[in-house]
Formats: sequence, C-alpha cells, structure tokens
Amino acid sequence: MFTHKIDDNTELKMLDLRDAEHVFDLTIQSKETLKEWLPFIDYTKSVADTQNFIQSTMKQFGENNGFQAGIWYDGKIAGVIGFHKIDWNNKSTSIGYWLGNDYVGLGLMTKSVHAFVDYALIDLKLNRVEIRAAVENKKSRAIPERLGFTEEGCVRQAEWLYDHYVDHVVYGMLASDWISIEK
Repeated sequence: MFTHKIDDNTELKMLDLRDAEHVFDLTIQSKETLKEWLPFIDYTKSVADTQNFIQSTMKQFGENNGFQAGIWYDGKIAGVIGFHKIDWNNKSTSIGYWLGNDYVGLGLMTKSVHAFVDYALIDLKLNRVEIRAAVENKKSRAIPERLGFTEEGCVRQAEWLYDHYVDHVVYGMLASDWISIEK
C-alpha cells in the first residue's frame, strides 16, 4: 500500500474503501467548483458511487497499472491524485488530480504532484510523465508549469464537458529533465 509523508501536515495514502464516505463528502462539498473541469462529478450521487470508484482503483493497483491516492491534510481528506494508467512498454504515465474547495491555495497539489513525479520517474523508473489540463483551467495548468514541465502542445477538443468540448494543453516531464531540475 502506497503512503508518502510530504510534511508534518500532509501525506498521500492510496485510497481504500474506508475512505469512501470522506471522499464522497469532499466531492459533494466542492461539487460546483469541481464540475467545471471534471465530467464525473454529476455521476457521483452516493457513497456507493465513490466506493465503485475506489474499487476500480484497487483493481488498477492490483493489475500494476497505477493507483489513486488521497491527499490528507491535518488528518482530513483534501483531494485525490493518481496515475491514469501506466504504459510499461513505453515507460510513461499521466497524472490527474483535484482538491476540495477548502484546500486550494495551500500548496498541497504542487507538493503532491512533485511526490508523484518523483515516484514515477525515480522509484518506478519510468521515462515520461504527462499532465493534461483544459486550456482555460489556469489553476490546474499552474501545477506542471510551477514544477518545470515542458508545454508540448494543444490537443483540440480533447474532452467533452457536459455540453461542450474543451482543448487540452499537454505538459511533459522526462526523467532526464526531472533529475537535472532536482539537482
């Protein structure tokens, strides 16, 4: 089971079914903000929906295809971060993330993404980590920019959000670049 202490107040812990109610409550409390960029929010209507999500992430972990972790701040769930999947043949992955409204602006996501990139490129020995964010999603885009990712381009109409398509900016980090940034 993945756990990683970031600092005295913050840790990452792989999600398990005991977290379902907390993750669901956080999702609902932040629904209006999250809904702008995350299409699954409208489909999260009960704790059972969150349990199903967590079960799928446990299966993902069991298949050695990445995992999802809760971001815990002062003992409370603040958000979720995870690998979408791991492409072992090409040694690459992509990361997705979200925070509850009460935890935005504390630096939690930058620290969490940093820890996930470290884990992917150093511990798992992958070569590439990708982050995609909607062009207009300035807060999400700020994370890879702050961490030194390279903006690689724009994928037009990459995602359907309720009633319209959004373009995605693609950011990439290579293991060789990460090591030089970290020195």
